[in-house]
Amino acid sequence: MKKILVTGALGQIGSELTMELRKMYGDNNVIASSRRKKEGQEEVIESGPFEVVDVLEGEKLANVVKKHKVDTIIHLAAILSAVGEERPNQAWNINMNGLYNILEIGREENCLVFTPSSIAAFGPSTPQDKTPQDTIQRPETMYGVTKVAGEILCDYYFKKFGVDTRGVRFPGLISHKTLPGGGTTDYAVHIYYDALKHGRYTSFIKEGTYMDMMYMPDAIDAIIQLMQADPDKLIHRNAFNITAMSFEPEDIAAEIKKHIPEFEMDYDVDPVRQAIAESWPNSLDDTAAREEWGWNPKYDLAKMTEDMLEKLKLKLNK
Repeated sequence: MKKILVTGALGQIGSELTMELRKMYGDNNVIASSRRKKEGQEEVIESGPFEVVDVLEGEKLANVVKKHKVDTIIHLAAILSAVGEERPNQAWNINMNGLYNILEIGREENCLVFTPSSIAAFGPSTPQDKTPQDTIQRPETMYGVTKVAGEILCDYYFKKFGVDTRGVRFPGLISHKTLPGGGTTDYAVHIYYDALKHGRYTSFIKEGTYMDMMYMPDAIDAIIQLMQADPDKLIHRNAFNITAMSFEPEDIAAEIKKHIPEFEMDYDVDPVRQAIAESWPNSLDDTAAREEWGWNPKYDLAKMTEDMLEKLKLKLNK
């Protein structure tokens, strides 16, 4: 990787990944892109090259790649699960046609391409505990449908055209820097903010609902580690299960109470997001990622909670 384009660079993952890549490869070698500029993201926009471009504008996107002599594309622009159920047509259009444009550019310009999949690629007929790397995938959300189709499309471009495509299936991601953008696992971010701001939180996910989660530093490490991996050792390439922890809402509340004893949590379950959560696995088997490229997360629930609260206290002046 010498010149890297990050699409969706102002989102939850992209905003942190872009800055980490700029530290590693140099500010001018990492081009951030988004369909519009956002307030509060001046660091990403001003610390290196930034292009306003929509992933649906294939020709304009290709011109950006040529202009900056990009050899690696990290494609993060997407509509997430809960928003995707509200706007399924838009989710299909952006998630699939945007990815198609990226893969075509990868084919034409000989770029290495990373695009993430998700636990949303699974469904209720998938084994729920220690979900295998290779198993049945019948999701019941448009987001999940686009992720399964994306995995297959990336495999196709590798096998048919030799495009070096890579990806992971992310669990829910938790970050103190940028708020998530409409996913089912968002509660696990908002609970920390509300714990510090109000001393209480109302969960839209029902008690007893286990989901795989990961702290953002581990997610960033996973992307970089996979992109730097020896391609000859990659068997699965586009859809590695990765995980760091699995918990239910009560677990995260109990961990917060160790630091904020007066914290309280109640429930007002959102039936749409609850149905999505129940269709996803409780936990994933990430053996393939560990064996093929050395995946090894650093954060568990306790360590993440301590760091989240410490960082958010500074951010919120608490």
